Amino acid sequence: MHCLVSSPGPILVRLSICAALICGPFVACESRAQKSDTAVSDNANNDDSKPQQVSKPLEDTPAGKETAAQSQAIATFGGGCFWCVEAVFENMQGVQSVVSGYAGGAGANPSYKAVCTGRTGHAEVCQIHYDPAVVSYPELLEVFWKTHDPTTLNRQGADIGTQYRSIIMYHDDEQKELAEKYKAKLNDAGAFRSPVVTEIAKLTPFYEAEGYHQDYYRNNPNDGYCAGVVRPKVEKFKQVFADKVADPK
Repeated sequence: MHCLVSSPGPILVRLSICAALICGPFVACESRAQKSDTAVSDNANNDDSKPQQVSKPLEDTPAGKETAAQSQAIATFGGGCFWCVEAVFENMQGVQSVVSGYAGGAGANPSYKAVCTGRTGHAEVCQIHYDPAVVSYPELLEVFWKTHDPTTLNRQGADIGTQYRSIIMYHDDEQKELAEKYKAKLNDAGAFRSPVVTEIAKLTPFYEAEGYHQDYYRNNPNDGYCAGVVRPKVEKFKQVFADKVADPK
């Protein structure tokens, strides 16, 4: 991948982005599978081991709903393993919370094991709850596209399968338009050596992933996959987007 020589329209594209940002070291695919199988076994009897559809009102009162709508918006992105996407955006200014889950497939309440087969059609995605007064949707798109490889179809490094596809699931027409225009400008400008293949699709029911997947990097920083794949992405995000890094919690 080569760097852009100019920004695509009104959207700022940083010249410092390069292949190292999205193509960090990857461990063998089996490493994550083995770790996840252990986690599934360890959590088999926990109530939070089954994904639940997320459809929670922010507030119950009309005034509360209006205030919540002004202070919180949601973006849904999939860029390979959701541990990576979650860890990056949890470190971004204006992001209030990140929830890992599954969307874009058939059937309700898919399990991690079912999604891993690739037969349900779901993608690993993250719902990013953010304050639009602090960070804009285009800024989220910029970080999304620069912290994974959007040119590889149905894979990120050694993670292969439709569940790892690059996908933006829009919540409304405005998000759809912004995502489509940004993608087109990246391709028109030759931002990558290959075309961006990120899928842009309307949000389907989102199912929160099992409890052990939430905040995975924070809770398991020394896990082999986290050390070899997630941490380098987080560190590169902090380097390239230094002005967007949130204060440590």
